[in-house]
Amino acid sequence: MANPPDICIRGAGIVGRTLALLLAREQLNVALVEAPTPETTADVRAYSLNGAAMALLQDLRCWPESPAVTPVHQMQVWGDHGGQLNFGANALGVGELNWMVDVPVLQDRLAQAVQFQPHIQLVNAPVAAPLTVVCEGRASQTRAELGVGFDITHYEQHAVATRLVCEQAHQGIARQWFGWSQVPGMSQAQAEILALLPMGGDDGGHEVALVWSVHPLRAQELMSLPPEDFAAALAQACGHALGGMQLSASRAVWPLQLARAKRWIGAMPGSAKQSFALAGDAAHTVHPLAGQGLNMGLADVAELVRVIRAKEFWRPLHDLKLLRRYERARQADVQAMGLVTDGLQRLFAQPGPVWQNLRNWGMHGFDRSGPIKQWMTQQAMGQSAPGSR
Repeated sequence: MANPPDICIRGAGIVGRTLALLLAREQLNVALVEAPTPETTADVRAYSLNGAAMALLQDLRCWPESPAVTPVHQMQVWGDHGGQLNFGANALGVGELNWMVDVPVLQDRLAQAVQFQPHIQLVNAPVAAPLTVVCEGRASQTRAELGVGFDITHYEQHAVATRLVCEQAHQGIARQWFGWSQVPGMSQAQAEILALLPMGGDDGGHEVALVWSVHPLRAQELMSLPPEDFAAALAQACGHALGGMQLSASRAVWPLQLARAKRWIGAMPGSAKQSFALAGDAAHTVHPLAGQGLNMGLADVAELVRVIRAKEFWRPLHDLKLLRRYERARQADVQAMGLVTDGLQRLFAQPGPVWQNLRNWGMHGFDRSGPIKQWMTQQAMGQSAPGSR
């Protein structure tokens, strides 16, 4: 990089690399901090991306191809006592509700694009710049060093994730169950959320990604089971919806939380001409039950670039009034999604027949609500109107 960086991005994950590519197209010099990553087991995560996220990545020519991308035509959700929701793309006049994307493939596409962008320099450590954007994830060390508070609500759940091959084809349907399970050492059953997400690139595929949100003790039990016993327990938990199952990858587990930074922007310590902004999981995390985590992070990226592109020519990148435009624009949407996911998680975690009847009555009512259901589905798809992109 011939000139000093205009922006330093700390964190070279999907959010950080996407931001770097967008800023480079604005002819800004970017230093992208790419810390060495330890060798781990295969990444079994899969992200649900909406139309807005797809359009953003397609514009960068980083959208993966099949079988790394699987369209979701329908979503089916079951409550714990007969409640059911159905979301169909046809009812909204669109081809797909969203897309399931293989994380490693998307990361590789972005990494390759970064290497061919002359305005991006990969660095091993942070460098001084007028603006530093922190994209290090929810355990961000930079956020802690800057003294930014991170309000965390720890859920009494861990996510267990893996990949499986099923006897029956998934038909492009994302399936989710809200239920209960008996936990070793506990007298009362604990709430859990099980999601089977279509993978493999087409309707006739038999591969699914699992995200199973369970009590931490239940997670320990599931992780310790032999693969065949784990698959059998999963098939029973989902009512054998896809027939027999067989693990095709290792299992991963992590704790779940709702979190949000107390502030997303600020001045860098010791400098009047350097500022920072947070984006992605460094700024906020939500429960994965709605599959909106990466969509929110990419929306942060799109908004920050929009604010920078529209800034007055005389206003520097470190101007806090400029950065507050980004903070204000994103905080409302993030707070709304946090309330929705947190409310659903808490609603289905309440024991007793009264709560059970209430939530399942609510599911039936919402499923028949027409315009309200359509509007909520469009929000999750990143659309403002039917058929829009």
